[in-house]
Amino acid sequence: MPVRLTTAVLSLAVVVLAGCTLGPSTSVVAGGRIDVVATISVWGNILAQLGGAHVHATSIISNPDVDPHDYEPTPADARTIATARLLVRNGIGYDAWAGRAAAANPDSRRTDIDVGKLVGVPVGGNPHRWYAPADVTKVADAITAGLKRIDPGDAAYFDAQRTAFETSRLAPYHRLVEEIRSAYGGTPIGASESVVTPLAEALGLKVLTPQRFLDAISEGAEPSAADKSAIDRQIARGEIEVYVFNRQNSTPDVAAQVAAARARGIPVVSITEVLSPPTASFQDWQVAQLQALRAALADASGR
Repeated sequence: MPVRLTTAVLSLAVVVLAGCTLGPSTSVVAGGRIDVVATISVWGNILAQLGGAHVHATSIISNPDVDPHDYEPTPADARTIATARLLVRNGIGYDAWAGRAAAANPDSRRTDIDVGKLVGVPVGGNPHRWYAPADVTKVADAITAGLKRIDPGDAAYFDAQRTAFETSRLAPYHRLVEEIRSAYGGTPIGASESVVTPLAEALGLKVLTPQRFLDAISEGAEPSAADKSAIDRQIARGEIEVYVFNRQNSTPDVAAQVAAARARGIPVVSITEVLSPPTASFQDWQVAQLQALRAALADASGR
């Protein structure tokens, strides 16, 4: 687990950076590559794939055992953002520290992609937009447009990278989304937190877990006894066919639900908020999770 620093430490770090003689952010690093950064590995991996050999990409949060909601940045994170030519941050209150770091070290040449603003989800909305295929498409388009603005001479290269990403690398991912929606749309499922919601919506699955419980677990709050009792009844009565949980945020309440679902014979599927393993590509990570979910749905339905 990385060392946690307080927000106050980040504030000091960005002030120090602002006072240093950094000059304008560098446009390239050794080898002529554009220096780009994403706050989480999900967007960072997509950024690296779209930029290809023309970028040097950094993901600040890449450990699948770290809950991004609780992440406390380091001074090195602030410097990485300050010197990048393109920043992809999730927004929606998920990584507010990145916006503060960028604002403390302004650079008119930096392209700043706020995913929440891009897809029209305000603070307070569901921040897990990488589980919404349509939003992934919008982010990929914005990244490509940003890279072309930074390096117009290589626009054709970035266009080719975008086309290959969509039509080849993401093809199995899109195919699985369509197959699950077609075969299992409307299936009732249980979930541990709101990270599951965009995925369930994309797949046409019906989440029966009370929204208040999903939000409470996602935000690190204590869910109500009434909501926990409602979930216990759903599991005991077999009202849900699959239970999906975020293994990066498994509280005692969630662990109890997982155990109860398994005891009841309800298939359980785990997902993560960042790439797992950390070396996986976005598409391989998503495909593996979708395959596990499809298998669980098939097991539950007998088809």
